[in-house]
Amino acid sequence: MPIYDLFSKRKRRAERGDVPDVYSYDTVPEQLRVQVIHLWKEGFGKSYEGSFAFKVYKGIRDLLCREYGLFRLVEGRHGYDSYLAVGNHGYDEYEDECCGFLLACKPEQALDIIELTFSMFWNNAQRNSYPPHLGPKAFDALIAELNGRFKESGVGYQFESGLIIRVDSALVHAEVVKPALKLLFEEGFEGADEEFRSAFEHYRHGKHKEALVDALKAFESTMKTICKRKSWDYPDVAGARNLITIIFDKELIPQSMQAHFTGLRQTLEAGVPTVRNKLGGHGQGEEPVEVPGYLAAYALHLTASNLVMLLEAFKASS
Repeated sequence: MPIYDLFSKRKRRAERGDVPDVYSYDTVPEQLRVQVIHLWKEGFGKSYEGSFAFKVYKGIRDLLCREYGLFRLVEGRHGYDSYLAVGNHGYDEYEDECCGFLLACKPEQALDIIELTFSMFWNNAQRNSYPPHLGPKAFDALIAELNGRFKESGVGYQFESGLIIRVDSALVHAEVVKPALKLLFEEGFEGADEEFRSAFEHYRHGKHKEALVDALKAFESTMKTICKRKSWDYPDVAGARNLITIIFDKELIPQSMQAHFTGLRQTLEAGVPTVRNKLGGHGQGEEPVEVPGYLAAYALHLTASNLVMLLEAFKASS
C-alpha cells in the first residue's frame, strides 16, 4: 500500500516545519510500531493454527524468548491493550504476544523484532517462496513501505538485504551503501557479503572497533574473490596492500584509465586499511582505544564506495 501524503502531514510541514531532517537512533515512536503491525498483517495474512502467519509468529516468539532468556515476551495483556481493543484480529496467542511486545518493548528490542520478521520475508523471497497471498511485487512494496515509514518517522534505519542498518546520510546510503549490498549479493560474493553485513550490525550496536575489523575483512574478501574468479595468484596471507597491487597490475582498472585513478590507489591503500589498522585491528595497549562513531561511519562508507567500484569493474571485465 502506498504512503499517502495526508492533509495533516502537509499542514505540519507547511505551518510547523514538522519535517524530520535529523535522524533519531534511540527511539522508535509508537506510531511507527503500529504501522509495522499493519505491515505484518498485510504480509503474513490471517493467523490461525497451521497458517503461514501462525508459524511465523510462533517462530519469532520462541526465538526471542530464547535469546532474551524469557518464558514469555509479555506477561498477561499489560502493555498492548490498545492493540487488543482494535478487535477483529482473530485470537492467536503468538500474534498477540509479538504485537504486544513490539508496542511495549525498548527501542533496540523493537528493531530486533522488526528485523527478524522482515528478514523472514526477505529469506523467503530469495527462494521464490512467498505466502499464498503475497507475490514478488507485493513483497517489494511491503519493504518499500517499511523503509518509507522509517524515513517518515525520522528514525535513522533502513531494511536492506535482510538486515536493518543504520543510515547516517540518506544520499550516501542510497548511492553507495545500498548498491554495495546489492552487488555483493547478486554477484555471489558470499564471504564479503557476510562480513560487510556484520560490520553494519556491529555499527548499529555501537561496537565501532568490531565494525572496522569486519569492514576491512569485507574489502579484502572482495578482492580475494575477484582474484580467485580471475585465476590470479595471490599469497594466502595477502593483506589489502598486496591485493590492491594485484588488482591494479592485472588492469582490472584499464591502464588507459589509471591516470585518472592516481588518488584512488592512495585512497584504497590508506583509507580503510589504515583506519582499521590504527584503531581496530591491533592490540590496544595499556589504555582502551575508543573509536568514535563518526570515524566508524566514514570507514563503512569508504568501504562501500570501494566495493561498488571493484564489483562494477569486475562485472565489466567478465
